[in-house]
Amino acid sequence: MGIRIRPATYDEVPVLRALIEASVRQLQALDYAEKQREAALRTVFGVDSQLIADGTYLVADASDARGADGARPAIAGCGGWSKRKTLFGGDQWSGREDSLLDPARDAAKIRAFFVHPAWARQGVGTLILDACESAARAAGFSRFEMGATLTGVKLFSVKGYVPVKRMDVPLDNGEVLPIVQMEKRDPVGTRA
Repeated sequence: MGIRIRPATYDEVPVLRALIEASVRQLQALDYAEKQREAALRTVFGVDSQLIADGTYLVADASDARGADGARPAIAGCGGWSKRKTLFGGDQWSGREDSLLDPARDAAKIRAFFVHPAWARQGVGTLILDACESAARAAGFSRFEMGATLTGVKLFSVKGYVPVKRMDVPLDNGEVLPIVQMEKRDPVGTRA
């Protein structure tokens, strides 16, 4: 496929913002109304600079896989994992809690997954998820949890995540964004 997973950099924040907007507007259109998507972009979805600072926000660098015409963007997707308590939300989200988790009893947070529409359904999300889980395992975590969008539930269910509870995230226009808290436990013997 020619895609390399690597840590995101602060210089890429404008590109990541554009990728997130395109992903939300196009790929989440079947699961959320336009008013929900636009409000979520203002209120919840976005780049989490704490993940970049921690070195746990990853990009799918497709510089070598764009094709001769360069029609697809060089960053195919992004997503991360966190050793902090915040379950979801970018820098603008008011419900952030950046205190550290204890790998012996807490679950690593799988966070902020977005794939550019030009790269949808080509395994980009799986590549990022595998890298996140591997890195979290290496940091001592044996459980993972997330606040998945309704769109993301499809991928994460196939990857062994199970729904824990449905949540309604309040948005700035009075709407709510339904998401699903999901979790996954590593099978015994697979920890790094």
